[in-house]
Amino acid sequence: MDQGFRFLCPREARKLILVVGITAALLLVFQYCEFPSSTILVSVFAAVNNSSLLFGQSPVLVNDLNSSNASSSRETDVVISEVSNDSGRFVGGSESKGKEGSHGGLSNISSVSAINGSSNLVLPLPPSASPPQTAPSNKTVLVDTKVGSPVDFVDLNTSPVRKDGAKSGEISGLQLSNSSVSERGSSITKRPALKRLPFKRAPSKVIPLSQMKVLLQQSHASSSSVKPRWPSDVDQELLFAKAQIQNAPDALDDTRIYAPIYRNISMFKRSYELMESMLKVYVYQDGEKPIFHQPILDGIYSSEGWFMKHMEASKKFVTKDPKKAHLFYFPFSSRLLEETLYVRHSHSRNNLIEYMKNYVNMMAAKYPFWNRTDGTDHFLAACHDWAPAETRGRILKSIRALCNADIDAGFSIGKDVSLPETYVHSAQNPTKYLGGNPPSQRPVLAFFAGNLHGYVRPLLLEYWENKDPDMKIYGPMPNAKGKPNYFELMKSSKFCICPKGHEVNSPRIVEAIFYDCVPVIISDNYVPPFFEVLNWESFAVIVPEKDIPNLKNILLSISGEKYVEMHKRVKKVQEHFLWHTKPVKYDLFHMILHSVWYNRIFQMKPA
Repeated sequence: MDQGFRFLCPREARKLILVVGITAALLLVFQYCEFPSSTILVSVFAAVNNSSLLFGQSPVLVNDLNSSNASSSRETDVVISEVSNDSGRFVGGSESKGKEGSHGGLSNISSVSAINGSSNLVLPLPPSASPPQTAPSNKTVLVDTKVGSPVDFVDLNTSPVRKDGAKSGEISGLQLSNSSVSERGSSITKRPALKRLPFKRAPSKVIPLSQMKVLLQQSHASSSSVKPRWPSDVDQELLFAKAQIQNAPDALDDTRIYAPIYRNISMFKRSYELMESMLKVYVYQDGEKPIFHQPILDGIYSSEGWFMKHMEASKKFVTKDPKKAHLFYFPFSSRLLEETLYVRHSHSRNNLIEYMKNYVNMMAAKYPFWNRTDGTDHFLAACHDWAPAETRGRILKSIRALCNADIDAGFSIGKDVSLPETYVHSAQNPTKYLGGNPPSQRPVLAFFAGNLHGYVRPLLLEYWENKDPDMKIYGPMPNAKGKPNYFELMKSSKFCICPKGHEVNSPRIVEAIFYDCVPVIISDNYVPPFFEVLNWESFAVIVPEKDIPNLKNILLSISGEKYVEMHKRVKKVQEHFLWHTKPVKYDLFHMILHSVWYNRIFQMKPA
């Protein structure tokens, strides 16, 4: 054997084999020592593993980290260029775990783990869902060195990709960089520089708020709604409610609700009363977790989660008899749809869109409810930026409660509902830190701090950063001892600037209301939340993007007396933008449901 081996393997060949063996051993050592090339092998295996979900061959496991070790386990692995988050608060070191933490962090993913009681989630496709197309597998994979498995996929090319509730280019509240080397603690991680896609441009046509009101009236007066294929008692009930609302008695003397913040207080009050006494919702039980029935209760996408939680648990509104239902609810999470199915570096959302199309087709084939109205009595609540794209196809006919309420992205005024984007810091106490200073203790005229997502924020800073002492306009704002932080500045400013980021929506609008600060919305073609019933111009300032250079003059033109009244109205409207662990009358859960109910009623036409 020895002679034969020597005959087949001359000295040169043995040397070559030795070199190959040493090289392979070194690669394995690099893999577990976190050398700069350590992601090479992992990315190959992770790509293979991820592709199994797309072909529907087997479920994919998404590693999850619990909230107690989320920050520490990621700090040594994430590329960092600027330790900041979307709100402008500094999140480095231990502060990233507390109140001043990231505008997303790992809280969203950790809440998934808490609900399931497991660190790994099995993500199967629904039985009828056809396999989405696969995509290139050249993904950059970050590895949690403590568990030795891939925990995140980061694509700096895709914009806007949001992970863990963060804005595009962020993960765990830490902004990712295109630079090649960054240091965090004792480790250094190299990543190749990747080219970003260009930001969205300004819309070619701007629809002012006054025109949006006209579109709302036209939608409610239109006769183009789908006629049910067969009659139902619920149709007559909705037509009765519509007549009651249109002929609502005067409610100006009702001290419980403050008339100036509504378009028509009488119609709103009567509609809300009828909703409480009549409305029944059928909640589909179909759909696998985590995409369905899996509420995320903290972070930037929490609106869809809190609504799902309260809707599924409601004994007042939910009915088990679909024949009695006025509305049908799809309890899905647009955040977890992206988290589960988006293929990094693919630059494509087609498989997400296809997934939802397949789901609706499955519902239409399994039940008769969708087919009776072509889905016009069905609704969903989705807060991820990609939700308008995810809900294309047949589902467009349903009522979509969307945070990304962009007319340019297909938001339909009078049918769809503008869902408030709320950043919840504590799922156990969502109203924590509520409130701000009275008007006399707000010395700052206007305040903004945050990352420069999109094209509006850089323009805002170009004109106002360090230009005027009355205008506290910053980029990412670090917390420094002895200086006011992000929350303190919101609570002590007269006006809080709420510019759009990558998309039209921003959590700052609700944050401003949360802290008694008059919101200044700079986002063309954005339909404000609950546009059907709220008079936004009574408690907020709407500034066209083109008027950013004149921002201070616009704010100074508001008299002191008018400002005090606007501040009062902000405090009055605040109850409509609060989540509670148990729903409260007129709170955010009820307002979302009311807007869905209201729009459905005004789609109804007499037979």
